[in-house]
Amino acid sequence: MKQSVGAKTLLYPTPVLVVGTYDAEDRPNLMTAAWGGICCSKPPCITVSLRAATYSHGNIMARQAFTVSVPSRRHIVEADYVGIFSGKDQDKWAATGLTPVHAEHVDAPYVEEFPLVVECRLVHTAELGLHTQFVGEVLDVKVEEDCLTAGKADIEKVDPCLFAPDNSAYYGIGELLGKAFSMGRDLAG
Repeated sequence: MKQSVGAKTLLYPTPVLVVGTYDAEDRPNLMTAAWGGICCSKPPCITVSLRAATYSHGNIMARQAFTVSVPSRRHIVEADYVGIFSGKDQDKWAATGLTPVHAEHVDAPYVEEFPLVVECRLVHTAELGLHTQFVGEVLDVKVEEDCLTAGKADIEKVDPCLFAPDNSAYYGIGELLGKAFSMGRDLAG
């Protein structure tokens, strides 16, 4: 029997995403966000939702661009750090030892050390309450060569992290369960 736990922000999986922006002085900034994901196939778009109080919120509004860098398991400590402190008060790049790279297609930085990067042009915002949802059109995706298999991003090599909102913990990905759009065909009869 299922038990109600109330209306809350609980959905699995929740990705760990690191949003890259530039501030008004052209300083690179980054912050960790878990409220985000794919929101449109054509044109390809992703979304991140940030509180207006965050430094990155204002940066996205001003520059109309952002990147999303996906950290691997080996950089989860750095990803956690950049979600704790504000870029107004801290040089997160210096504190973590991460390297900012100016994105090729948008006016935003990404994290050199992270295996997967998405460059986004802001195309839509929605005020949802405490958060603003930023929809970014994907202009490019960059993947480390050693994280590709047959020219495609390999999730096991990228080794992304997941956030569990109910207990504020990070997890790694699990085992391969089967091929999508294939396994369920046997049920068709």
